[in-house]
Amino acid sequence: MTAGRGRPSLTERRRQETRLEIAETAAALFSERGYEATTVEDIAASAGISLRTFYRYCAAKEDALTPVLTSSVGVLVQQLAGRPVDEPLTRAVRAAFENAEAARRLADPDKARRLIRVMGSVPAIRMRWLAAGRDMQDQLVPVLAVRTGASADSMEVRLLACALIDALSVAMEHWAWQEEPDDVAELTRRALAYLRVDELQAAAGG
Repeated sequence: MTAGRGRPSLTERRRQETRLEIAETAAALFSERGYEATTVEDIAASAGISLRTFYRYCAAKEDALTPVLTSSVGVLVQQLAGRPVDEPLTRAVRAAFENAEAARRLADPDKARRLIRVMGSVPAIRMRWLAAGRDMQDQLVPVLAVRTGASADSMEVRLLACALIDALSVAMEHWAWQEEPDDVAELTRRALAYLRVDELQAAAGG
């Protein structure tokens, strides 16, 4: 539900904040104690919520980190939708990393890297990550269709969405596992440049 100009209502923002708080709490516990040794009760207690509240937001323990992915891609989609359609995709994506919301989430890089490592190393959570990746591609397709001038049903636009999500995922995972990590925005730029997404965007438009 939104309020004015497509912005989330106060209630929805609070729900998003609660989801992210649960995710960050779960990531910290999974990292410190291990996934199997961490219970739903542990997560709820550390997050300062009841079990009932936990299950209102997460169907199971392995769903606890999913909101981080869905909210992050939501920011990316909004940013791309607001950028000039003739702007190179690499520049538009980099701008998304420089917005206030992205800066807030990367303000504590150790926490962000820990969360990504957990998402990539726990099989049950990684399955959710892969499923969320497909959902992210679906969200990006209509935005990329506008940027390319191609049909949202075209194979090329879907391939572009897939390439973009894969590039971002690999860059973030690489950043998370480095002992002395490079700048995450620069790694993302390199990943997009390596896949030549600007050329792919031009080619998708025919």
